[in-house]
Amino acid sequence: MQSTANYLWLMSDLLGQGATANVYRGRHKKTGDLYAVKVFNNLSFLRPLDVQMREFEVLKKLNHKNIVKLFAVEEESGSRHKVLVMEYCPCGSLYTVLEESSNAYGLPEDEFLIVLQDVVAGMNHLREYGIVHRDIKPGNIMRVIGEDGRSVYKLTDFGAARELEDDEQFVSLYGTEEYLHPDMYERAVLRKDHQKKYGATVDLWSIGVTFYHAATGSLPFRPYEGPRRNKEVMYKIITEKPLGAISGHQKSENGKIEWSTEMPISCSLSKGLQSLLTPVLANILEADQEKCWGFDQFFAETSDILHRIVVYIFSLQQATLHHVYIHKYNTATLFQELLFRRTNISPPNQELMYEGRRLILDPNRQAQTFPRTSRENPIMLVSRESVSTVGLIFEDLIPMIRLKYVGHLWKTSESLLLYQDLVRKGVRGIIELIKEDFNETAHKKAEVFHMCNYCSQTLEKAEQLCEVLMQTNMLTSEYDEISDMRKKVMRVSSMDQTMQDIKNKFISGGMLTDAWTQQVGTHHEDRNVEKIKVLLDAITAIYQQFKKDKAERREQKLVLHASKARALFTDECYNAIYNIFITISIFIYIVMLFVCVCACVCARARARVCEQLPQKIMPLTSGGIKPQAYLSQSTLVEMTLGMKKLKEEMEGVVKELAENNHFLERFGTLTLDGGLRNVDRI
Repeated sequence: MQSTANYLWLMSDLLGQGATANVYRGRHKKTGDLYAVKVFNNLSFLRPLDVQMREFEVLKKLNHKNIVKLFAVEEESGSRHKVLVMEYCPCGSLYTVLEESSNAYGLPEDEFLIVLQDVVAGMNHLREYGIVHRDIKPGNIMRVIGEDGRSVYKLTDFGAARELEDDEQFVSLYGTEEYLHPDMYERAVLRKDHQKKYGATVDLWSIGVTFYHAATGSLPFRPYEGPRRNKEVMYKIITEKPLGAISGHQKSENGKIEWSTEMPISCSLSKGLQSLLTPVLANILEADQEKCWGFDQFFAETSDILHRIVVYIFSLQQATLHHVYIHKYNTATLFQELLFRRTNISPPNQELMYEGRRLILDPNRQAQTFPRTSRENPIMLVSRESVSTVGLIFEDLIPMIRLKYVGHLWKTSESLLLYQDLVRKGVRGIIELIKEDFNETAHKKAEVFHMCNYCSQTLEKAEQLCEVLMQTNMLTSEYDEISDMRKKVMRVSSMDQTMQDIKNKFISGGMLTDAWTQQVGTHHEDRNVEKIKVLLDAITAIYQQFKKDKAERREQKLVLHASKARALFTDECYNAIYNIFITISIFIYIVMLFVCVCACVCARARARVCEQLPQKIMPLTSGGIKPQAYLSQSTLVEMTLGMKKLKEEMEGVVKELAENNHFLERFGTLTLDGGLRNVDRI
């Protein structure tokens, strides 16, 4: 046991070990409260005195919730060496979090955003005091749990820190090689002499590597045998990186370097967040210090990301969950445009639902007034056009002797389970909306047929009027055409039976409703959710055995377990749910075709009949007036023009009604099994 005047610690309670110091878990002698005690070794005392004192001076200046707090500087009882008594972080570091199997391919999005926010806030505090850290990495970002139960991340280890303004430079070397700026890497790791000096932006490179590591679970720049075994290739990757690239991997010995401007498929972050994050990484992972962003731009761009709200959208036919990042003051018009970029469903074809009700967004409605969404309770998006099923896009990794592979399967299976539940919820909402839409459509249909009857009566009067006009030789050719239009309008009423047939397909016992409920996995009685949860537990058990075998170095069993986990995932989890996605895509498209066609028939016909015909006909036919008793030559000319306009409007109405009636008749022939074939023909 070692101690100072107020603190003591056991040498076996080691929290971390570095080149110049060890960190132990210590306690206050009177209160028993836990602290982290940093004890310097003999190597640290070989440094110049001003360098030894830097960490003390830097920590005394800093006071921020995202920087590990310094409580005291005391002397060790035996050696009289100074020790730092700091805030104790019981949850370990960000590196510890990334080592968990569930985070093998990066942090969950909510947790990553906390890391982003806390690291940016901590760095902003450092820059306010003109301090450069020079050793930023996941191992130097500590984690604690806040009062609200959420993670709080704090920068620590200021042994390499020093005061440095934006326009100042330094020549000394500090840092960890995987996170080291290329200019520093060249001199520190490859031992190449050069006259380059380094500015405060070297911290930005380290932040970029750290953020990529947190988002993906891997380093962005990886030679075939790893950064520390293949240093020359590592230097080649970080210095020859193309503009805009955020990663470079060498996948075979002496193989070419594969560059990427995007996150890997296995990344846990949504495409919405990736699209905002990748430009930031591309501009701070820049070897040329002249081209690299400065801190002002870095803080501005990351602040822009952090001040957005996220709207969760589940595209029902595509069976894909989307995260749309938008500012609170942005309007629904921009939101629908961003949704189009994510789904390729144009705004006019976007039908939105929330908690089983249709969601209509006014174009000027601000995002801050949108419904509160989450992954489990998103806004449902249904396309009025046919769209292809996408499902969950994931990387089908080869089972390697790595713990992270099993964690990847578990997380992917969990996402598939969520997607299935959202699909079920969405279809139930669609079915309820169909019932509402049909009742509304039936009411509009009644109005349309009432208008058709009115048109028929009006055309009957028009025929009488034409008889009068024919005596003046002004409408001899129009009489037969108007009479023929009257017969066509009367025939449109046959649509009534077609709509009744469609209704019968959706009521209880109807063909499409029955076909849906008979599909495996479409209702809770199938117990697919429970089955997949059992499989997830089986994969978890395999992971536990995996760790045990790894500790005992039984390599053959590791391969066996990884292969078994992959088989469970592929044969049971993924294929079962994906088949349900296909079934749902067909069903929903048939439903939307029904809703859209019916709405088109009633809305367009009603609008044309109500808005156009009464204005043209009623002045001529109302009140039972006998036109032959008072018509002048000028009045007859005006009436002739009106009758010609009436004929053009009626031709348009009859044509639209006939076309829509044809659509309804063809829709009535659709079945769930033959849906795609018939839909393609339509």
